[in-house]
Amino acid sequence: EVQLVESGGGLVQAGGSLRLSCAASGFSFDDYGISWFRQAPGKEREGVSCRSSRSGRTYYTDSVKGRFTISSDNTKNTVYLQMNSLKPEDTAVYYCAAARSMRYSATSNWLRESNYDYWGQGTQVTVSS
Repeated sequence: EVQLVESGGGLVQAGGSLRLSCAASGFSFDDYGISWFRQAPGKEREGVSCRSSRSGRTYYTDSVKGRFTISSDNTKNTVYLQMNSLKPEDTAVYYCAAARSMRYSATSNWLRESNYDYWGQGTQVTVSS
């Protein structure tokens, strides 16, 4: 059974940090790009970051560049999103998603939700002002 399980969300004050984890199982982790998306209340889901498994290339949306870092531990089949200098506007449900087509590179494709094969259930991040 394919599973993507997010964890690490919670409540944090503005300026604080959180590290989200996305644990993958049931598929070949090395053959998939993994991305993080988020959805704030009343807004559409948006791409946050992506990491291509084979190349290690990373991608970020402009609003998180310099604050968020995506990484992976292939021994644990887990992708992380380190979030620093958090702002109230980062409040959202964060989802991870996997796409086999992005195992080498993603360029602009990573922003398109229809390109993903698997999705997690999400983890809530709330940043208080």
